[in-house]
Amino acid sequence: MSGTDPLWWDGYAVRPPEPVGIPPRADVVIVGAGYTGLWTALHLLRSDPSRQVLLLEARHVGFGASGRNGGWVSALWPVAPERIASRHGRNAALDQLAALRGTVDDVGSFCHDHAPEAGFAKGGTLLLARSPAQVARARAYVEHSDAWGEGTAWLEAEEARARLDAPDALGATFNPHCARIHPRALVEALAREVRALGAVIAEGTPVAEISSGSVRLTDGREVRAPAILRATEGWSARLPGSRRAVVPVYSLMVATAPLPAATWDRLGLRAREVFADHGHVVTYGQRTVDDRIAFGGRGAPYHWGSRIRPSYDHEEHVFAALRRGLRTLLPELGDVGFTHAWGGPLGIARDWHPSVAFDRATGLGHAGGYVGDGVAATHLAGATLADLVLGRDSALTRLPWVGHRSPAWEPEPLRWAGVNAGLALARAADAEERRTGKAARTAYLLDRLTGG
Repeated sequence: MSGTDPLWWDGYAVRPPEPVGIPPRADVVIVGAGYTGLWTALHLLRSDPSRQVLLLEARHVGFGASGRNGGWVSALWPVAPERIASRHGRNAALDQLAALRGTVDDVGSFCHDHAPEAGFAKGGTLLLARSPAQVARARAYVEHSDAWGEGTAWLEAEEARARLDAPDALGATFNPHCARIHPRALVEALAREVRALGAVIAEGTPVAEISSGSVRLTDGREVRAPAILRATEGWSARLPGSRRAVVPVYSLMVATAPLPAATWDRLGLRAREVFADHGHVVTYGQRTVDDRIAFGGRGAPYHWGSRIRPSYDHEEHVFAALRRGLRTLLPELGDVGFTHAWGGPLGIARDWHPSVAFDRATGLGHAGGYVGDGVAATHLAGATLADLVLGRDSALTRLPWVGHRSPAWEPEPLRWAGVNAGLALARAADAEERRTGKAARTAYLLDRLTGG
């Protein structure tokens, strides 16, 4: 596959769903076979192999964000620790941050044992500062990191450019708690391990409705279970009862052709650092297992009514901006060709706060709202959901994101106007800073809108 399919799907044959018998009952039903669902099943079955675990997946494992993302296994988090501390106390915020750092290494251990093809490489995160305004923001970020024990360092321009040959870099921040992976390879390895432990993964099995004690499929069949977990992230907006829990916001990516060794000798990323900058519009890049650059970012519009359609995966003006942005960042690329362009939705809660929960009274649980930081957080969510379902009081179940309730998103047209206003403000803030060299005044409005 190539072109409009995710780069990560290359080498994975298009296959019809493997026919499996769907039992009328199970101990645990998980809706969604991406990272959240698969990690949850893995932790459940490692703790209690006797549990009957059924995963229901509308398409195929890794069809959603788990097979489309930028491959950052990151301890970065969309919620400021001050916000967590204001509600739960400083120690709880520190526990959450420590758990996120630890889960990066846990994903690495799994890849070492079960998915070497995923190319896990813990090279850290390099965020370039490319303007005076970004330098000021980056230095403040380092001070903030010091206050919370996150270990982010400031790199002067020469050291930053030694890691990545970006001529306009005035410096950079470096956080060691991040790795690069091949996303689909991790998904497939997880699915193999989960099946080997006895779980049933029913692909090509869309769900129409989730309720206490039962899941109704779109073909009318029903599966009953005392524990039912929603692991649908951006696609949650399609399920009754979850339509305003998260909004699906599209993030798009492009990938270059493989670069020769001589080019990499000049470009850098020798430790396989993932990279971005301190701009307001989110971007993210990595050096892939096969020595390409995969580069992505926000910028695609939110669609009325939280609609999700295959055509929304492809916004040519966004792809063009990503290609142009990468060439501007790394002129060394010259006229290198781009071979892939793809996208898909991620899930954002109204307060930008990921959460994990299980209600023992109803038997319903969920995890998600990762705001694009889910590759590592899904592992932590799966381990936490497993403890919650098994009734364990553990350090994981006491983390402050457990049981967090985000407010519902506004009804339309307010939702459409607010989300797209946020995207426009981010672009405007970056344009203002390029023009003035000073911190954007519009950034204040963006922070208010996103809960920052």
